[in-house]
Amino acid sequence: MITLSHYLVLSAILFAISVAGIFLNRKNIIVLLMAIELMLLAVNMNFIAFSHHWGNLAGQVMVFFILTVAAAESAIGLAILVILFRNLRSINVDDIGTLKG
Repeated sequence: MITLSHYLVLSAILFAISVAGIFLNRKNIIVLLMAIELMLLAVNMNFIAFSHHWGNLAGQVMVFFILTVAAAESAIGLAILVILFRNLRSINVDDIGTLKG
């Protein structure tokens, strides 16, 4: 039987991996975006687990809002990535400062 603590441990592991991904790789924008998405999914797993445990749908509704924000964040991040690559032929995070107008 899978209990609430199993979901919380898995969510904590996913969150720790995403934090490590952010701190260990600060050069590549794609890896940073994937780490942020993984962090949001770990939080969503907590919301779903607690929502199911308590029998309340509020956590599941909150997941839809978080997924909406995550989709918008990904679209904006990928648009910035495309502009950066078109102008500089690089996706290095340090080169973003050169795009200031």
